[in-house]
Amino acid sequence: MLDVRRMQVLRAVVSSGSVTGAAALLGYTPSAVSQQIAALEKEARTELLERVGRGVRPTAAGLLLTEYADTISRQVAEAETALADLLAGRTGRLAVRYFATAGASLVAPAVARLRAEHPGVQIELKLIDPEDPLPDVREGRADLALVVGPAAHEGVRLLRLLDDPYLAVLPEGHRLAGAPELGLSDLAEEPWVGSEWPGPCLDAQLAACEAAGFRPRFVVESEDYVTAQGFVAAGLGVSLIPRLGLRNGVREGVVVRELRAPEPTRSIHAAVRETAPPQPALRAFIAAMRAAAEAA
Repeated sequence: MLDVRRMQVLRAVVSSGSVTGAAALLGYTPSAVSQQIAALEKEARTELLERVGRGVRPTAAGLLLTEYADTISRQVAEAETALADLLAGRTGRLAVRYFATAGASLVAPAVARLRAEHPGVQIELKLIDPEDPLPDVREGRADLALVVGPAAHEGVRLLRLLDDPYLAVLPEGHRLAGAPELGLSDLAEEPWVGSEWPGPCLDAQLAACEAAGFRPRFVVESEDYVTAQGFVAAGLGVSLIPRLGLRNGVREGVVVRELRAPEPTRSIHAAVRETAPPQPALRAFIAAMRAAAEAA
């Protein structure tokens, strides 16, 4: 096998036109350069240089290896530049999993900021069920996932982004529609319109209702914020929808009121793999999401 370092010595000899010139360029002794060339000729099984007056010139084989040495040198320089860009967060690739209501408020502004500050970073976005995107993170298929928690997950670290409170959504003519704010227990006897799939988001609602001393009576299961508002507007019941879930607008026929005592809240976290190597691009994306969370 040809020694790449000896090929670079050959390149220096050819470019300078002499062993002495190459020695001065590389900081070696002429004897050391000659030994490197002799070893390379042994590896190549042919002569690489021939004497011309006081200098040397490459044979056909020597010229061939010099050209390859040039190519290797350029590729190494490119690799060093690419590595420096990656380590500085200027390039890279991130796989991100998110759920719908976090997309518009957190992911979209974070992606826009990252693209402005680090245009060389590629981001793969995938919409997922918020209940359990963590296998993708644990197994390295995703660098980050947005989840509702917190909960302990082996091999995964959770970074809190924000608490997203649930608001009461009532029919426009409801007896409580004029109240500036409501206690959750005020809704205990009301028919309820479900707005969440079974999972951590619904669990946050049920836990708050249990703390208020009741269990809601669901008469409609919509599992969708827009559809839930439609059922509420039709007078079928009341519903709880998180603040982020109302960012796309409140439909006609409903009113929204804040809740107290207790205030149902879902906590949104960024999940990353505990054993993942440092990624400057990932740190920048998390910082961008935290900025988006503060503005939400």
